Amino acid sequence: MGKRRRVPERRGLGRRPALTGLLVAAAVAGLGTGGYVVFGDGASAAGSTQSTEERRNAPLTAADVSAAAETFLAAWQKGDVATAARATSDPEAARVHLTGWTGEAGITAASFTAGRPKGDALEFAVRATVTHEKLSEPLAYDGRLTVVRRETDGEPVVRWRPSVLHPELKDDERLVTGEAGSAPVTALDRDGGELTTAAYPSLGPVLESLAEKYGEKSGGTPAVALRAVPADSLQAAEGSGKNGDKPPKEKKDEAGKADGEEAEGRELLLLAEATPGEVRTTLHPGLQKLAEEKVAAKPRSSVVLMRASTGEILATANSDPEVDTALRGSLAPGSTMKVISSAMLLEKGLAANDREHPCPKYSSYGGWKFQNDDKFAMKDASFKASFARSCNTAFISQAEKLSDDDLTKEAQQVFGLGLNNWSVGVSTFDGAVPVQSDAPMAASLIGQGGVRMNPLNMASVSATVAAGSFHQPYLVPPTVDGRALAQASRGMTSAALGQLRELMRYTAQAGTAAEPMAGLGPSYGAKTGTAEVEGQSKPNGWFTAYRGDFAASAVVRESGHGGEHAGPIVAALLRATG
Repeated sequence: MGKRRRVPERRGLGRRPALTGLLVAAAVAGLGTGGYVVFGDGASAAGSTQSTEERRNAPLTAADVSAAAETFLAAWQKGDVATAARATSDPEAARVHLTGWTGEAGITAASFTAGRPKGDALEFAVRATVTHEKLSEPLAYDGRLTVVRRETDGEPVVRWRPSVLHPELKDDERLVTGEAGSAPVTALDRDGGELTTAAYPSLGPVLESLAEKYGEKSGGTPAVALRAVPADSLQAAEGSGKNGDKPPKEKKDEAGKADGEEAEGRELLLLAEATPGEVRTTLHPGLQKLAEEKVAAKPRSSVVLMRASTGEILATANSDPEVDTALRGSLAPGSTMKVISSAMLLEKGLAANDREHPCPKYSSYGGWKFQNDDKFAMKDASFKASFARSCNTAFISQAEKLSDDDLTKEAQQVFGLGLNNWSVGVSTFDGAVPVQSDAPMAASLIGQGGVRMNPLNMASVSATVAAGSFHQPYLVPPTVDGRALAQASRGMTSAALGQLRELMRYTAQAGTAAEPMAGLGPSYGAKTGTAEVEGQSKPNGWFTAYRGDFAASAVVRESGHGGEHAGPIVAALLRATG
């Protein structure tokens, strides 16, 4: 379990009280029994003839405080939870925590030494042993309790607070001893170099996810510690736009905050240090470094670069190191979704590159009126021209010819999206293209409605076009753990694939993606996108592209046109692939 180290009295708990007055000693294995002596300190509370009302209102004496503490501490030491709990102001809460003292916390062989009462308070020193499986460490700290009169009969009792058990325990916490988090992992790039947040700041969520998934598999062991953890987490475990996008605005999207995990709590005593395992990833050190630099220079940006023919993720980066939009984001992708929509229309024979395709100023469906950026229109335009210009109405006009699930089927069957079955090696969001009706279905064709993607998903879309078939992206090679990768149920027809590549190539040459993609041809293609989001003054800018065997996608939230803001990030990474 790793190197052990002893931890002295913890974190400034105060000086040890004078060991006079109340004394609890000579505990044996378990909680055991021991001598318990009270030295006279004043008038005894025994034999009182006061009425209940008089007792409720009577000031506490030193004898009252000593007597209440004696009853509580003696029962606690002996393991008599019922008696100890009854000697407090909240027996039920005290019973739960005192039971957990030996159960969840694994604390045994406890003895207490108390000082003289000071007003209604009394300090006591705790000496015990914390045990977890074959590990054990001595526990020593100074505690404090206060005494109040019980509401029902005025008898002195210990005022219950979890801090009676340990001074660092908050009211909503309990003590637990066990593995503290996941086993750590030393993550390596594809060349064997160590990946750290010092070198690659935005990899924090990735490294955490690697530890969670591969810590023990890679030979690591987690730390073992006595911790203060949220009581509710323990109970749960026990129970357990522009550029052509102008539809109505979407509600605020999830930008990819790290998955919520059970709180690890605060360490109070370490029994065994963690030891790291080792896992190799597909990340390319040079390309990862470049990706970090590009997003650092562009606020609210995220990017993913991958190899199209294999699915290997070569770089993933976010300008905000705490928010993994690149892999876990859930955002409307705007007109980049038209790559998938075009594949569907081409396969259904509802569009052909050189066939005339309507691009009016407006197009209505399902009660919504859609328009193009700046309300432009193109007369006698071909489908290729409409795609390159990112004409919304060219797609909305086809909605009446589609079934509600046509786009969903295309996304799932050909592009492998929205099935929640990707096994990347780290936590990801695998895209969502839900079946919708009426206006939301039409909006989905242009990447709004209920469609949700992130740069990983959209890089995979371009990779599917470049490679000719879907290859599930992965950051940890499947040979590391023998896991199976997701598969698409069918490939795109060869005729549709050829036309789709032509559409993306023409967009990179002469369409909305031409400026950032300049000089990267001829084996290349791209699509821009802009998604308006409710509550944002500016839309999210998207860009997805491929060059040779490499594909990438980026989003810059609250920026504007995708070609202007996200495009240069993608182009820089594709250019660096040689």
